[in-house]
Amino acid sequence: MATTHNIKTERIEHYKRQLIHYYMILMAIILSVFALIYTFIIPDKTMSRYLYGGLFFMVYTYIIVRKSYSVEVLIHTYMIAASFYNFYIMLAFWNNSVASFVWLIPILLGAYVFLTRKYVLFYFIYVLFNIVLGYLISNNFDFNFPKHSPEDVKMTDTVLMISNVAVIALLLYFKDKIRRVEIYNEIEERLQTDFKTTMPPVEKDSYSEELFKKIEHIMKEKHLYKDVNFNISKLSAEMDVNSSYISKSIRHKGFPNFNNYLNLYRINCVKKLLDENDLERVTLMYIYTEAGFSNQSTFNRVFKQIEGSTPSEYISRMQR
Repeated sequence: MATTHNIKTERIEHYKRQLIHYYMILMAIILSVFALIYTFIIPDKTMSRYLYGGLFFMVYTYIIVRKSYSVEVLIHTYMIAASFYNFYIMLAFWNNSVASFVWLIPILLGAYVFLTRKYVLFYFIYVLFNIVLGYLISNNFDFNFPKHSPEDVKMTDTVLMISNVAVIALLLYFKDKIRRVEIYNEIEERLQTDFKTTMPPVEKDSYSEELFKKIEHIMKEKHLYKDVNFNISKLSAEMDVNSSYISKSIRHKGFPNFNNYLNLYRINCVKKLLDENDLERVTLMYIYTEAGFSNQSTFNRVFKQIEGSTPSEYISRMQR
């Protein structure tokens, strides 16, 4: 059950990071389009510089922090910063168009996709606060923003609506993918519960036996153990079988865990390669990496654990 939960968490985390990545690309394109509009079509130096500055800051900071922080930290930081950034644009167009409010809609949807319900409520209040504050400031202060013709406003509003449709579609697409993972996990958990409570011990053993045969077949046929990054999650994906079933099947056959089973295959591969190759022509490093070990210290430890001797002791016995 814990393994299933971990896989679900990893997949959801992967989809959320993918969504952030594509969202940043889309927002970079949108800001670039608006910056170009206010540079060449509707000349407004202040607005164009503001948009170029926002584009640079967004892209630069994302490149720096994207791998250093959790999804939640990235999302909270972006949504708060994006609202502040949009505030100037909202004030600049307050008397010309209410379309600038539309930029605030993805904030609520983003909170719904990424965060818990309490944060959805928090960001709803936060967005409402921004609109009320914009109303009070625009009605009590005169900033002398440039006036734009109805044709200019119509064009920018059209681009703005298309942009927001694209953003919302992206958010909904990934929300659907995340929800599917959650539903799949719920079904798997129910199946595991039913498997534990309803299936007689004999049938469980029979299932484990059949599954282990399939595991053995695929390991021998495809030599999956040679992949340095191979793990139970990859075997689960390869076989389209829940990893908890694989783990139970392997333990049923007497192996303490999956890693022990995997390492046994790798050590047997090392022994075979040692027998087939001349160590004066190939290095030990070539042999243990070919068998799936990432480094010598891990290889030495696992080899001694399984064989009861170090690789050098084993090779010495071979060469006598």
